[in-house]
Amino acid sequence: MKTKLLTSAYVIFLCLKFSMVMATNIQNHHRYSSEVPLAGNAFITTSTKGSTEMITKNGLGNWTSANSVISTYFKVNQGGILHLNLKAKVPSGKSVIKVSINGVSHAIPIRDSSYNTYCVGDFNVLPGYVKVDLQGLKKTGDYFADVSHIIFESPSSEGDYIFCNDPNFYYWGRRGPSCHLKYTNPTTKDVLYFYNEITISKGEDKIGSYFMANGFQNGYFGIQVNSETERRILFSVWSPFSTDNPKDIPEDHKIKLNCKGKNVITGEFGNEGSGGQSYLQYNWKAGVTYKFLLKGEPDGTRNTNYTAWFFAPETNSWALIASWKRPYTKAYLDNLHSFVENFIPDNGYQGRKAEFGNQWVKKTDGQWLPISQAKFTADATYKARQRVDATGGTINNTFYLKNGAFTNDVTLMNSVLNVSPPTRNPDINLIDLGSCNVSAN
Repeated sequence: MKTKLLTSAYVIFLCLKFSMVMATNIQNHHRYSSEVPLAGNAFITTSTKGSTEMITKNGLGNWTSANSVISTYFKVNQGGILHLNLKAKVPSGKSVIKVSINGVSHAIPIRDSSYNTYCVGDFNVLPGYVKVDLQGLKKTGDYFADVSHIIFESPSSEGDYIFCNDPNFYYWGRRGPSCHLKYTNPTTKDVLYFYNEITISKGEDKIGSYFMANGFQNGYFGIQVNSETERRILFSVWSPFSTDNPKDIPEDHKIKLNCKGKNVITGEFGNEGSGGQSYLQYNWKAGVTYKFLLKGEPDGTRNTNYTAWFFAPETNSWALIASWKRPYTKAYLDNLHSFVENFIPDNGYQGRKAEFGNQWVKKTDGQWLPISQAKFTADATYKARQRVDATGGTINNTFYLKNGAFTNDVTLMNSVLNVSPPTRNPDINLIDLGSCNVSAN
């Protein structure tokens, strides 16, 4: 898209004109102005090797590269003319920065060493998420600018605006909302096994993604993209002791490892509850369907053993991930669910999608039953309307979940999704599955 760059003189004219319009609107009580903090809504969307820009609790800082693009997002439910201002400062010297929306750009001089509000100009926007791009043009000092807020103003106060405005949500807002499928259990009897399949389309496997296949009341099991060179199969079980610090868990409440599979790494986890964690470093691929099997069985002594297996078509075999013993628990599998999340805030502007299909449960009497219904839900970030780019639905008779990318698709919370029940239960020789015949040492 060809960018139209407006000169500083013309921008000043537009700002003066808008000020006159807004002054009239103030008299008529029609004005909406809001400050969008970069700390919770901005990302370095283009950068080069050695660039130093970062988003901190104060906003954009350490901005040195003219090749970097910093993008800030907010959502408007009505289109029309928005007037933009920046709250910025330049630590030393003078700078000129470019502010762009939809191919229209304004060049803005920044001169003050303390935060000041700079008029940017008017932009015509469509309903939905708006992306504001910042790029450095000239500087006489070391940095282009520190930018704390983008301020948008509209002659109308009737619009509905969404962005992350709560400092308690800045971290979560930049990660983006996670979304879930809560499966309808086809039986009221005890569930011993839960089977699921995941396919990640090519291009949807962004770094920081966790595609969780087999969630249950006490843990989760799925696949991650941890870096450009590492991917994991992750299985974790929460301790019955509520804490975010695993070191605080009393010995009798700790998750105990029964056994683990070959090359599986085990340990503890914290920060989002605490418990036992196991993972296999495995270079799973987008466009390939992987299978997950989870077993939950009480041992008769106030403990429950949770065991997870992973099937990769590349090896054409099931691999044991781990078996964990959860104390003070006497329960088969319940609260079956899947989710998609991003765990790296700097990558929260990127989108990711997973398809979940062919779900089955196996009762303690040996009968397999298909799952054909799920409810779409999302996390507190979505519910608090800090960010709402998360959706779910069905495609090719599978369920799907998407989040990120600031899309404008909408799936209503608690929407019930249905697929045709699968007809062929999993062909798994459960007796031959790897179990606790591998040393946990």
